[in-house]
Amino acid sequence: MKKTLILLIAVGAVTIGCKNSNKDISKVDTTEKMNLKTIYDFKVESLDGNEINFADFKGKKILIVNTASECGFTPQYADLEKLSKDYADNLVVVGFPANNFGGQEPGSNKEIGAFCEKNFGVTFPMAAKVSVKGDDTAPIFKYLIEKELNGVKNTAILWNFTKFLIDENGHLIDSYISTTKPTSDSITKYLK
Repeated sequence: MKKTLILLIAVGAVTIGCKNSNKDISKVDTTEKMNLKTIYDFKVESLDGNEINFADFKGKKILIVNTASECGFTPQYADLEKLSKDYADNLVVVGFPANNFGGQEPGSNKEIGAFCEKNFGVTFPMAAKVSVKGDDTAPIFKYLIEKELNGVKNTAILWNFTKFLIDENGHLIDSYISTTKPTSDSITKYLK
């Protein structure tokens, strides 16, 4: 009888402890989310040497893409430009040239800008060349790829043209691998 009573008390304590800890965890999650940075905390250099201030895009969704000029996915620039124009009222596309994969973005910022304009008529904002992987990862990409910083998910950038969709409040919605076309339903469903 004593053993049964002790067991019931122990089970009850564990159950109460679990209920209380779940309640506390949900409060902590909410508080942590409130303390997370948003994309609006970032400013980066643009291809032309000016500044891209993400706070200027408040109220719009933002699609951030690591790009490269000599990649098999480079034709996605055309779809990114189309997306940028078709959803101009509620979306900003921002390209980030990076030379992390196969040396496929070897050019200078000036050369990259000329390439994008000449070959794809790119008019959306383009950041100066950055690193999206390794010890020298740009702070904005650390934010995008680390759940601890963005509050949503960890993402491994495996190649050029990985995409990150940000909501109107500056928080990550989701990330997409290189093979996901910019105009795919998995992205555009959030833009309608």
